Amino acid sequence: MDLVKFVQDEFVEKKDFPEFSAGDTITVYYEIKEGQKTRTQFYKGVVIQIKGPGVSKTFTIRKMSGTVGVEKIFPINMPAIQKIEINKRGSVRRARIYYFRNLTGKKARIKEKRTN
Repeated sequence: MDLVKFVQDEFVEKKDFPEFSAGDTITVYYEIKEGQKTRTQFYKGVVIQIKGPGVSKTFTIRKMSGTVGVEKIFPINMPAIQKIEINKRGSVRRARIYYFRNLTGKKARIKEKRTN
């Protein structure tokens, strides 16, 4: 039996987050500690990639801050993450949409996935 997998299954707590994939627009609410105070900040953007198996999974979110694109990588089991909200389901054909970085204006829109 793999020791690392055993330790992860036993000791790392799993949170119930909704299933999301590349192309989805999500909002991640996470806690920030500033000295003695903690506050909740949110980061809303498009999921560019999801990487890794199980509890070591990470996901990258890209948002536009003015005219500058900003990307942030979140580990799925990060204790500071409070909740993840899915705003829009995107329809993309790839698991990692790196080409999205080079798109600007109307081309940088992702079609919404139809749900019946």
